Amino acid sequence: MLKAVLEAADTLVLRDFEMPEVGPDAALLRVESVAICGSDVRILHHGNPRVQFPTVMGHEAAGVIAKVGRNVTRFKEGDRIAVGADVPCGLCRWCRDGKGNNCEINYAVGYQIPGAFTQYMELTPLLINEGPLTPFSDKISFDQAALAEPLACGINGLELVNMSLGKTVVLIGMGPIGCMMIDLARAMGAVKVIAVQRSKKRMEIAKKYGADVYIDPSEEDVVARCKAETGGEGPDVVITTCGSVETHEQAIEMVAHRGYVNLFGGLPKDTRPMSVLSNSIHYKECFVTGSHGSTPRQHRIAVELIERGIVRVDPIITHTFPLTRIHDAFAAMESRDGMKVIVHPQVA
Repeated sequence: MLKAVLEAADTLVLRDFEMPEVGPDAALLRVESVAICGSDVRILHHGNPRVQFPTVMGHEAAGVIAKVGRNVTRFKEGDRIAVGADVPCGLCRWCRDGKGNNCEINYAVGYQIPGAFTQYMELTPLLINEGPLTPFSDKISFDQAALAEPLACGINGLELVNMSLGKTVVLIGMGPIGCMMIDLARAMGAVKVIAVQRSKKRMEIAKKYGADVYIDPSEEDVVARCKAETGGEGPDVVITTCGSVETHEQAIEMVAHRGYVNLFGGLPKDTRPMSVLSNSIHYKECFVTGSHGSTPRQHRIAVELIERGIVRVDPIITHTFPLTRIHDAFAAMESRDGMKVIVHPQVA
């Protein structure tokens, strides 16, 4: 079988391997679709403290169970399975309380657990017992199911801002998760969704999701416009779905009294510290949160939302490549030519 092996930073090599033996408590997944995440790009170039070379990246995936060990009862051969990223250890207080994305060990597929840029992926006993492995029907494609992982992260972000009926939501950054969050915010009760995006190419894709207002920050003052769109009060919820410290500052400046800010997008390590007047938080009694990853429960919900057509993922799938063109796939991702780049390991 073919694997894309990350042997060192900036050294991604295609290698042939023998098919692995499947232990009694493990299983083998025939990977049909795996999407490239921004974190994969960062690992490719800079590594990660949780990643030991050589390794296989890829955590937004879907495929078919090809073989199960004799002790495995959760799945059977032929099951269509979506794979998420964050894997609870199952032992610490966070994992026992259903908050495995806060686990101190922070196991993840494509990090400590070899990932899905391969034709066949081993599902380890920990992944089978604790991880985000969600069956899905033939109502949706493998490409669609693979995107349950980033959608689950969006669910985590909106749950943390106490999303509920009647709220106005601003989403700053119309990458793949920002676009999906337009549908997701509406499903969770938003009455008005405001989308902010600088890239005109991404803005055109985002418009397929039908937000109420679209703002280009290169053309107007985002804070002033968002306040104007909310009767001067500011939005109830602001999500920064991009890696910009300036948007973090704008979010706190614009949010309404008793509103919520979620600093969703991570920042590069060399980013300057965020500068905010803490009195803004104090006097508005607003809530500033962060979010990271997702839980198996949220991954399961994400699959169901995609299956029911409540959150659409097709508009953000812009490129597909066979595994043999993995370098072209990463190049397309880094060029920001499109949105979601998906690799098909079984395609020649």
